[in-house]
Amino acid sequence: MTLEDVQEVLLISRSQAYALVRSGDLRAIQVGGRNQWRVEHAELEAYIERAYKQTERSIQRDEGAAL
Repeated sequence: MTLEDVQEVLLISRSQAYALVRSGDLRAIQVGGRNQWRVEHAELEAYIERAYKQTERSIQRDEGAAL
């Protein structure tokens, strides 16, 4: 998938998609010339799953703090 594809799936901007890759949060490979990135579907799915888990932990912490 291209970063444009990632943008569409996650409903984020190109700069946000690029930042995910550059930070290492979303694994990708660079091919060809500058800024040509590709993300495997499995890597995007793994990123989404990690984000769900992180969000769940955050919500649980917030609920615990509210009590």
